[in-house]
Amino acid sequence: MVKTALILGANGRFGGTLANAFWQEPGWHVRIFDRRTDDLESAAQGVDVIVNGWSPPYDRWAAELPGLTEKVISAARSSGARIVFPGNLYVYGAGSGPALSHATPHLAENPLGLIRREIEAMYRDAGVPVLILRAGDFIDTEMSGNWFDRIITKPLAKGRIDYPSDTSAPHAWVFLPDLGRACIGLLECDLPKFSEMLFPGYTLSGQELSDALSEAVNAPVTPRAMAWWPIQLLAMAQPLMRGVIEMRYLWDMPHRVDATQFEALLPEFSPTPVVDALRLTAPVQKVTGAHPPTPNRGAILSQLCCPQPAR
Repeated sequence: MVKTALILGANGRFGGTLANAFWQEPGWHVRIFDRRTDDLESAAQGVDVIVNGWSPPYDRWAAELPGLTEKVISAARSSGARIVFPGNLYVYGAGSGPALSHATPHLAENPLGLIRREIEAMYRDAGVPVLILRAGDFIDTEMSGNWFDRIITKPLAKGRIDYPSDTSAPHAWVFLPDLGRACIGLLECDLPKFSEMLFPGYTLSGQELSDALSEAVNAPVTPRAMAWWPIQLLAMAQPLMRGVIEMRYLWDMPHRVDATQFEALLPEFSPTPVVDALRLTAPVQKVTGAHPPTPNRGAILSQLCCPQPAR
């Protein structure tokens, strides 16, 4: 029986990755939601999963996220679909490390953390099927403006990375294609109606990330402490940068995502080796001159948005 996933925010990192993952998985059909022309309640009818990849900038979270969440919950309630929502580590708050698990309380008191706690509480109390898939910072195959490609690996061609914290502190990362595969695997499991699942990904210090990048580009890469003062200056005029400063504690707090819960459900899941994952990223390919072995997200989405024969 073919199942259908409705993707909200398919042009974004999470939504695009999940669209790709479902598109490549036999037994799944992908429906892309177009906010310019589609009605969410109508688009959700007959689907099995609603992937909520809508993610406004930090400075619009308070104004937009609650309303968007209500719309998604309403669509799931009328269709019976399970919502998949990308959780992050913001809900825990400063001082929650080093091991973040299903049992770690959500105690964030900073503004962005409080908003995420509010949104997740809305899902928890909605009475509709929900999977919150929680992970660390994204390592993406394409340039997507995240920490990895916009800041850390920006000077990679010069043989270094700019790292936002102590290079010896462990930090949680996730390779997005792995997160997509994990999501599909979890949806095949017998999940409770509300399920909060932590995906362990990689735990890497700045030095370990630098060493892995050295192997990926086949050349020495050294970590350098990133200067925060340019971001602090920008934050004086740009609300978005104030959010970046607010979340700095996640770089200062050593942490890892506990794998116990995930491995109990998907013990056979095999993550991409970190060096292999890094070789597939745009910053590494730019240095090495390599090309991705699979179609990029934009090419896949263009096929999804056009009529295609049944597969």
